[in-house]
Amino acid sequence: MAWGHSQNPGAWADHSRVVARAAQTIAEKCGLDAHRAYVSGLLHDIGRYEGVRQMHHIYAGYSLLKSKCYDDRVAEICLSHSFPCQDMREYFGENDCSPEETEAITSFLAHKVYDDYDILIQLCDAIGTAEGVSLIDVRVMDVIRRYGFKELTLLKIEANYTNKARFDKLCGMNIYDLFYDEIRDVSFR
Repeated sequence: MAWGHSQNPGAWADHSRVVARAAQTIAEKCGLDAHRAYVSGLLHDIGRYEGVRQMHHIYAGYSLLKSKCYDDRVAEICLSHSFPCQDMREYFGENDCSPEETEAITSFLAHKVYDDYDILIQLCDAIGTAEGVSLIDVRVMDVIRRYGFKELTLLKIEANYTNKARFDKLCGMNIYDLFYDEIRDVSFR
């Protein structure tokens, strides 16, 4: 992360640290591997090291982690984190991938069976801002303000709430309660 941030300083690194911390906290509460959750959250946006890019960061992160011999499960988080509905049209930004990268992501999404870690990082990406954990609504509105409303935005928002309900059930509590004071500080400024 330090190297990636040195290549492209920005809020994405703080966001990644928040996603990692949230994923670790939720994983611990649910009995999942907290270390795997933390590392996956920390590296989900590592492709942003290349600079100001949009969808390409997904493929760049995956490629970087594969070249560094990271576990496939961690590298694949780079590909899965933005697509809870497994459809490229749900991406908030622009597709600035090459045709080959687009085909690789499309094929991955068509064949990938998401596990708890894919879904956990999608959820934490939907609640993690650079300032801390927030309500899904706050994070989604921030992203919509920056990138606009896309074809599958409503479906993606519903998927984020479905993911939250899944982890509420796994944790036996509302996951927002794990971050109550932080959510109040970040969401209600």
